Amino acid sequence: MNNSVDIEQAVSDMHSMLDMVRWAVSQFNQAGLFYGHGTDNPWDEAVCLTLHTLNLPQDMLQQTGEQLFQARLTETEKRAVAVLVKRRVEERIPLAYLMNQAWFCGLPFYVDERVLIPRSPFAELIDDKFAQWLSRTPTQILDLCTGGGCIAIALAYAFEDAIVDAVDISPEALEVAELNIIEHQLSERVYPIKSDLMDALTGQKYDLIISNPPYVDAEDMADLPDEFHHEPELALAAGDDGLDLVHKMLRQAPEHLTDDGWLFVEVGNSQIHMEHIYPDLALQWVEFTRGGHGVFAISRADLVAYFDQ
Repeated sequence: MNNSVDIEQAVSDMHSMLDMVRWAVSQFNQAGLFYGHGTDNPWDEAVCLTLHTLNLPQDMLQQTGEQLFQARLTETEKRAVAVLVKRRVEERIPLAYLMNQAWFCGLPFYVDERVLIPRSPFAELIDDKFAQWLSRTPTQILDLCTGGGCIAIALAYAFEDAIVDAVDISPEALEVAELNIIEHQLSERVYPIKSDLMDALTGQKYDLIISNPPYVDAEDMADLPDEFHHEPELALAAGDDGLDLVHKMLRQAPEHLTDDGWLFVEVGNSQIHMEHIYPDLALQWVEFTRGGHGVFAISRADLVAYFDQ
């Protein structure tokens, strides 16, 4: 299949914003792209790319309706859109990396290839403030494997009096997290910390520990679409069963949770491995209304009971 994109033809033959969006959708469909890093279909991907390239807000169409689509573009604007479409098709770079922007919990974040693109169902739990589980408002929170800091920052917005430690083993990821912390003016409440899981957190206790760790097992890693290979493998791969980090996390968590504290971990498709390896552990699997799966919750009390038996 020929996936080359003719920029000059697009600049010459297209005129309006709608022309460019329609052309982009055709290029995406012909190339058989994978979606899942912010959009889930070629139309939304093309609209998002075009609005970004034209320096227009992503909700602009909601404000103006179909009229915006009829706006004629300059040659420079058409070329700029076409260049990004070409990179998206030929290099299979996820759109969020091309734009250096992703959204999580309704908040904008800077992203590049040092960090995963946020797409966790944790957003729903954060919006609900973990109401089903927490008996009181947390004041000390840990975001383990924070990546670009999106979850940590969203938690700081949700719990306005909380201190949030944003922990990762990757110095490069923490550089991105710090950029986002500064951009959201949360430097006094969200702290990036380099640590291999909880090894560097001696003496620290938290009311709530959240983790979206690497959890892709070896079989799924081998089958990932090309787009995922632009993301850091360190943030995806986690051994044969996808649980290399989770095994250690479960044992470390009781020491770092307050008496009524809770641990929430996303393991995705590795849920099947968790259920097989820990059949007697009192895991509560979260049911999401907005989509998503593979997140468990467990209290400190249940962790202690399991590992002390």
